[in-house]
Amino acid sequence: MPDGLLLILAHPDDETFSSAGTVRGLVERGVRVALVCATRGQAGSAGTPPLGTRDELPALREAELRAACTLLGVHDVEVLDYEDKRLVEAPITEIRASLVRAIRRERPRVVITFDPNGVNGHTDHIAISRFALDAVTAAADARYCPDDGPVHVVQRIVWPSPVLPWDEWRADVLPTVPGVDFLIDVARWRDVKLAALRAHRTQHASVETAWLRRPDPAALLVHETFRFGWGVPPSTRPASDLFVDL
Repeated sequence: MPDGLLLILAHPDDETFSSAGTVRGLVERGVRVALVCATRGQAGSAGTPPLGTRDELPALREAELRAACTLLGVHDVEVLDYEDKRLVEAPITEIRASLVRAIRRERPRVVITFDPNGVNGHTDHIAISRFALDAVTAAADARYCPDDGPVHVVQRIVWPSPVLPWDEWRADVLPTVPGVDFLIDVARWRDVKLAALRAHRTQHASVETAWLRRPDPAALLVHETFRFGWGVPPSTRPASDLFVDL
């Protein structure tokens, strides 16, 4: 049975947009999946009309995140307390220690985080990409955070592909696109992903725009794509499993 998967992401809803079907499929195979979310998304939308005040939004979005993760079967959800849209300002030694603890606790074989450009250039996505790679390498070095558990070597980091599903979804084209190193068929879990998207109720406008108002929204929920980031590369591209060759 493959060892665990750890997602290290920036905001509530990142997990669902990027990898909900992949996560649910792995959970059903018996893979332990955990998530570290660096912010509570307090700078995001409160919904239209608002579902709460600006002061209530962090708790609302954390609750939405936990509801979505329950649908996906995520074993453990840890939410850090950094400021949305200011994640780059997180003290490096502090966030490194938090992420190292999570990696050594969960001992994942694969980590999902954002690529160095944050997929869409979001500064928080870029910041968590940097922090995640720093922590993965530190978690394997006993000199870092010596009181935070035995060292652990992550075998592979993958990033959500820069090929967004509403830009390209055709199964015959996706294997030819640079950055599609893993092409995961998630059609079986399409309804679960849709339910997880809808669990992020404050973000309904983004969900509607990105997914549900497209000419064929069901087609966008059939595949999820990832790019190889670090560690052991897949022997063939695109691979159909994040754990292949490990």
